[in-house]
Amino acid sequence: MTPTEKIWHNGRFIGWDEAKIHVLSHVVSYASSVFEGLRCYETASGAAIFRLRDHMRRMVDSAKIYRMENIGFSLDELSQAAVDLVRVNRLKSCYIRPIVFRGYGQIGVDARNTPVEVYMACWEWGKYLGEEALANGVDVCVSSWMRMAPNTLPALSKAAGNYLNSQLIRMEANVNGYEEGIALDAAGYVSEGSGENIFVVRDGKIYTPPLGNSVLPGITRDSVMRLCEELGIPVIETLVPREMLYIADEVFFTGTAAEITPIRSIDRITIGEGRRGPITEKLQRTFFDIVSGAVEDRFGWLTPVPASEPVPRS
Repeated sequence: MTPTEKIWHNGRFIGWDEAKIHVLSHVVSYASSVFEGLRCYETASGAAIFRLRDHMRRMVDSAKIYRMENIGFSLDELSQAAVDLVRVNRLKSCYIRPIVFRGYGQIGVDARNTPVEVYMACWEWGKYLGEEALANGVDVCVSSWMRMAPNTLPALSKAAGNYLNSQLIRMEANVNGYEEGIALDAAGYVSEGSGENIFVVRDGKIYTPPLGNSVLPGITRDSVMRLCEELGIPVIETLVPREMLYIADEVFFTGTAAEITPIRSIDRITIGEGRRGPITEKLQRTFFDIVSGAVEDRFGWLTPVPASEPVPRS
């Protein structure tokens, strides 16, 4: 990670190295935080943040689920903070990480009276699964670790605690020679990757697990579904049995970090032709044309970052 100059904290800019918390902050012991990941793309007319307000809305929703109902900033204020952050750090493209957490003040499990902190950082970050993965695909496995069962942890919240499960999935996959793992839900149906949603292509139709399968409501997932509607590609939200992965024509991940990444093998079984399939490629091309500014932003997904830089408050 390459540090940038400024981080946004509770409404003001501070230096990168000033962004510190107490070791006894509630979040350290109990993972009591929610967060987001956004991409800012370089376009011909300047930097632009992808689906900014949708990401911030999901973060506010995630916080509300965990009873952090008043984080002190509105959707508009959070969105403007992200724009200002990219502008202050003079980045053409970057990854943005807003995070809301319970800070220092109470060490018990019930932390409703603990102060809530809001930070936002950004930095340059390349392709999550590697540059060549977008074209050649990745080798993945079905993980031995399942996603959480209903009514244990809320899968609709992008909470830090959920990513302890993701860490186990990803580490197990990497140790065994795969780039990523696919988790099943508590009933044994396909859920998602450690940090990505999943789509399965069979006979010209796309299948994807519904939110009830312990699936995060991905912003890129939603974007792909809207692109499919525009392109006339049927998308069916349904239970996906594990074995359907092996006989698919194409399988691909979606996510802010992964964008649209094809899967070439699962459990050493070749998927389709063992490379990016035509539907995945069409969706990639359409998606990247929009986020790069090569075509009209017909969905209103991009928030421009003005070139002029304000004087940061510190």
